[in-house]
Amino acid sequence: MLVVFVAGAWWLTRASPLALVVAAAAVWFTFKVGFAMLGGLAQPIPEPPPAGELRKVKIMFRCSICGTEVRMTNANDQMPEPPRHCLEDMDLVTPIDDL
Repeated sequence: MLVVFVAGAWWLTRASPLALVVAAAAVWFTFKVGFAMLGGLAQPIPEPPPAGELRKVKIMFRCSICGTEVRMTNANDQMPEPPRHCLEDMDLVTPIDDL
């Protein structure tokens, strides 16, 4: 297929065969990468974890740098690690009595 493309392009344009081979290889590589990326996006959403692995929680965290607040509704243990925001651990806002 590549040989037919290069021969046809050379016959039409009289361009250098080396330049045509490089161009054809670049087009092939671009299409290969593009279709691989699209195929990755077409993967189905993974199944949720089995029941019992996550527990319902209501924990609030606040970023001490910018003030962004996050409410955690599911966690895998009793007291999960605080999320990171602005490259720092967020501060626990929920009173300890409510945990």
